[in-house]
Parts: sequence; C-alpha cells; structure tokens
Amino acid sequence: MTEPSSLEDVRSRIDDLDTRLVALLARRQELVAAAAGFKRDEDAVRAPDRVERVVAAVRAKAGPAGLDPGVAEAIWRAMITAFIDFELARHRQSATG
Repeated sequence: MTEPSSLEDVRSRIDDLDTRLVALLARRQELVAAAAGFKRDEDAVRAPDRVERVVAAVRAKAGPAGLDPGVAEAIWRAMITAFIDFELARHRQSATG
C-alpha cells in the first residue's frame, strides 16, 4: 500500500474503511439479533464474563495488528454496550410478543 499523498487522500481512505466497517458491523448486528433468540433473560444478554473475554481477546490481537490495545478496548467496549442495548430491546420485544 502506498503512503497517502495528502490530507484529502487520507480522508478518502478513511471513508473507504468506514464503508467496509459499516458492512461488517451490520453483519455483527445480524448475529447479535440471532443470539438474542438463544438467551432466556437479560442477565444472559449482558453476559459480563463474555464481555471481559471478548475485550481481553481483542487487546491481545490489537498490538500485533498495529492497533493500540487501549484504543481497541475503548472501541470494543462502546460497540459491545451499543449491541447489548440493541439485543436487550430485541429480547424485551420478543418477551412481550
């Protein structure tokens, strides 16, 4: 990959990455929605032990990939919180029928 030649080039490359990230996050959301159907209650949705395992795994993968582990953790915690809220809404909706 060539180095960016200008700020405009950097921004264009970031926009391209954002497009790809949105598609990946949409797929993740589909899987989160599917997971909601397998969980019996809100504690299962929140799954704090699972959250900590996911964050630890991401931190371990971040450094070797060139991503600051603290940045990775902050992003994943925000993402996980948003998806838990999404999943809780789905779970509550299915419970009320």
